[in-house]
Amino acid sequence: MTIKHTQEYRDPAVSRQLVEHIARRSTRAVRLMEVCGTHTMSIFRHGIRSLLPDTIRLLSGPGCPVCVTAQGEIDAFVALAREAQVTIATFGDLMRVPGSHSSLQAEKARGADVRVVYSTLDALSLAKAHPQREVVFLGVGFETTAPTVAAAILTAQKEGVENFSVLAAHKTVPPALMALMQAEDVRVDGFLLPGHVSVIIGMDGYQAFFQRYRVPCVVAGFEPTDLLTAIAMLVDQLQTGTPRLVNGYQRAVTGPGNAAARAVMAQVFAPADAHWRGIGVIPQSGLAIRPAFSRFDARKRFDIQIEPAPEPKGCACGEVLTGAKTPPQCALFSKRCTPMTPVGPCMVSSEGTCAAYYRYDAS
Repeated sequence: MTIKHTQEYRDPAVSRQLVEHIARRSTRAVRLMEVCGTHTMSIFRHGIRSLLPDTIRLLSGPGCPVCVTAQGEIDAFVALAREAQVTIATFGDLMRVPGSHSSLQAEKARGADVRVVYSTLDALSLAKAHPQREVVFLGVGFETTAPTVAAAILTAQKEGVENFSVLAAHKTVPPALMALMQAEDVRVDGFLLPGHVSVIIGMDGYQAFFQRYRVPCVVAGFEPTDLLTAIAMLVDQLQTGTPRLVNGYQRAVTGPGNAAARAVMAQVFAPADAHWRGIGVIPQSGLAIRPAFSRFDARKRFDIQIEPAPEPKGCACGEVLTGAKTPPQCALFSKRCTPMTPVGPCMVSSEGTCAAYYRYDAS
């Protein structure tokens, strides 16, 4: 079921046809995981779950970059914010994420220079405007944002900006999919693959994963019809026993993806092991700044050691990120953990599953 005309992805009649098709075709219980946090929010916002038959269970996966950032990394961000002459530049989602003892928002309230920026180049501009301070951008994100961070580092090198650096905590999606399939307590029958990441890595970026596990996979867009189309494609594959890797977001995603963006990313970053909240260390799933750009690497500039740290007591964010639990199954959800008093990052981020459940009153 491929949408051939761009106007169809906003056509209510097409959405109704897809809902009817899914209900007709789905005859056995299946668990489908949307990997992307933006997909999770869109699914809740448009009431997609309420349109599906009881045979389909949607799981939210580790597609929220702030949520999968390890507790030790959050603690390192907070510790760096306390350093004199350091200005922290960060995206807004990180501000309220609780570390073990504080948060960036709390440190800002105590006098730390923490600025919310809207792009990495904004952080670079901040460094140029304040040459007397060390400006550190907190690099959290997947393949979608990593090329922009790499571009900022290249620009800083070219322009000779000496007071700019990045504390990189980037992660890549395909290794996480592999880790999910290897986890004993996770069962996923099909994946709605992320749209934004796929623009960069293309369909080719998933070939190794698909060839190894042969699990139905569909890259999905973000409109209701995009999501229903992807779910219908997965249901068809599962009903016929013919797993495929399908591009359901053809107006934005191609086979090879964005080669120029990946080239910039590869010039600055090298694959490295990374710790994912809820999953643990996934080999070669992170991005470390290459030695050639070490003067822009905040870990080296400030001799930062990321120490392991336990997740908040009672917080089930890690289990939510792997689909092992839903937010209402966490004892803290909507009680001690709310958007105003978050315990874990899944309640803080605009892409967090707990935030989506809380906001849209899901059960």
